[in-house]
Amino acid sequence: MNILNSIHNIDVSTFYWLMARKNRQFLTRVSRGVSHSADGPLYVLVALGLWWADYTQWAMIIATGFIVERLLYFVLKKSFKRNRPADILDDFTSFIHPSDQFSFPSGHTSGAFFMAYCLSEWFPEISLSLYSWATMVGMSRIFLGVHFPTDTVMGALLGTACAILAFGVVV
Repeated sequence: MNILNSIHNIDVSTFYWLMARKNRQFLTRVSRGVSHSADGPLYVLVALGLWWADYTQWAMIIATGFIVERLLYFVLKKSFKRNRPADILDDFTSFIHPSDQFSFPSGHTSGAFFMAYCLSEWFPEISLSLYSWATMVGMSRIFLGVHFPTDTVMGALLGTACAILAFGVVV
């Protein structure tokens, strides 16, 4: 339990450090758009587009991976029940209204890293851009005040692990 308290304290300190950045207002505006680019319905459209373009195996990898990712995501959210920053930090209000109650892990970050991994497998020449985008999604969730840093780190690991699993199962 001591190690969890230490991690939480480092997480809160890092969160406050990020919130104290000089250009926070600008970062918050940019973060809204970046975060929105990782909304789940967009991934469904990508999978449907791949299916329609006759990339059936690619569509199946995305569908399989997201089913597993979402199941694990919901189990982790309900198991850990970690409150969001605005719910536990004094005098802090997030810049957006989160879609659910708990913060661990970050679903937006998980989905972004899942897509970055999949698309990097198919288009390795743009993998740096894809992973940069996924990292920005994770950072945007912190700057919007709805996640602590470890929420996004675990989201990145969850999304990547689910993509690796989907490739192993479908391919």
